[in-house]
Amino acid sequence: MDQQIQPSLAKMALGYITAEILYVAAELRLADAFDGGPRRYQELAKVTGADPRTLRRLLRALVGEGVVTQVDADRFELTELGGQLRADAPDSVRDTVLLTKTPELHRAWGQLLSVVRRGEPTLHPDTGKTPFEWLLDNEELAPKFHRLMGESTRALAPGITEAGDFGRFGTVADIGGGDGTLLAAILSAVPGPRGLLYDLPTAMETAPAILGEAGVADRCEIVGGDFFTSVPSGADAYLLKNVIHDWDDEKSVVVLRNCRAAMQPDARLLLVETVLPSIMTKDNVIAFADLGIMVGCGGAERSEEEYRELFDASGFTFTSITEVLADGQQTGFHVVEGTPTA
Repeated sequence: MDQQIQPSLAKMALGYITAEILYVAAELRLADAFDGGPRRYQELAKVTGADPRTLRRLLRALVGEGVVTQVDADRFELTELGGQLRADAPDSVRDTVLLTKTPELHRAWGQLLSVVRRGEPTLHPDTGKTPFEWLLDNEELAPKFHRLMGESTRALAPGITEAGDFGRFGTVADIGGGDGTLLAAILSAVPGPRGLLYDLPTAMETAPAILGEAGVADRCEIVGGDFFTSVPSGADAYLLKNVIHDWDDEKSVVVLRNCRAAMQPDARLLLVETVLPSIMTKDNVIAFADLGIMVGCGGAERSEEEYRELFDASGFTFTSITEVLADGQQTGFHVVEGTPTA
């Protein structure tokens, strides 16, 4: 292969190599092996259980990705970017890197051509499940996934709380709310409402501790169930964050109609979702997220018009869309609000 810098399209085509390099570094806990300064590759190999000569070659490749720098012939040093691969880093992406390498997800991406041609997600030939369904059933990976969702939600929670104006509600039901991170943040910031957390029991195992740490456990009821079957009645607001985008229109309508059946006429539906712009730009990463949702679970990121159509099909009237900001900056998320259609 030509050792010169590849043209940009060729480099893009080789992106899977970068993904593999990062995965191996994450699996070896290589970033954790650095201890406050440069280390010899022989020492790193001993700590990570790797072959010294091949680890040095991996480290050289990581230099090119900005993860480490090479100090001298033997020593390497972790960069600020590489520090995100540490398991204990506040902004750690180690679990994310590991999850992207799951066999089911790799198999699904390998079927992208079939997905595009057929317009349907590819299912595992033995289990009949999407990669997302397989992930939620995996005892080792599901907790990592739920933890990642909680961490991303924590960063967005202040903006969601402001955009949703939750002080106007008596009871907020977080449908598919996982470990309760978002509901805990809302109840902490807004003293008036009570909360109802609803999800599969396996998704809410750590919820009591999270609600307790936030000091709102006495204001929140935890109810286990499946939103494809029903949702609890009596809340003033039904909040669903990153739930509807996981499913195709048919399944999304089932979930939303179950919410509609549980709601009083003056209740509100609030979806926290990424909303696709009408025209995509080069720097817009939402299109990649949309493909990931399509491949991983058959869902979709949707435009405002598509949410309006989904609301119409589910018994809701679209009322507003509010941008979610973080420190005054755009996040790509919006609160899409609707009311039950009379």
